[in-house]
Amino acid sequence: MVKGGLAIGAVVLLGIVVSACSSPERQTAVTPQETGESAVVAYVNDGDTLRTADGRKVRLVQIDAPELHGDCYGKAALVALRRLTPTGTRIRLVRDPALDAKDRYGRELRYVFNGDTNVTLALVRAGAASPYFFRNERGRYASELLAAAREARSAQRGFWGACPRAELNPGLGSVTGPG
Repeated sequence: MVKGGLAIGAVVLLGIVVSACSSPERQTAVTPQETGESAVVAYVNDGDTLRTADGRKVRLVQIDAPELHGDCYGKAALVALRRLTPTGTRIRLVRDPALDAKDRYGRELRYVFNGDTNVTLALVRAGAASPYFFRNERGRYASELLAAAREARSAQRGFWGACPRAELNPGLGSVTGPG
């Protein structure tokens, strides 16, 4: 009886370990090998672009924020990124090996982390940015970005509540209508 109980316990434990290893949270966690580069924020340009103290221009990969001029919620998106990455903050820049390293403007395409906060994902959760899958290429956080956008839209957070023409279109990025 004890041996049977131990065997069942071992099977249950193995099932827990296997399910933990295959869960979305486990698959998308940044591993120690992918800790990225440390940088200091010098300036936030708009809702999805910043400059580091060493002069690099960084575009947050897989998202698009409304433009500052002409788009509904553009200035609020800028404020949201500034709140998450204030000037002088040490951040971590993580490249997605499945995606381009730079965009056509020479900006580095990176996920941005402030401590344990995935800033890229936080902006979408707040309704300050939308998922944007350039050439329909999906990186490591694609499913979380889509889920966060749907939740923000459902809760009317950010531009989802402020911009009547807001649409979720990951092929186009941020579609909020005129400001």
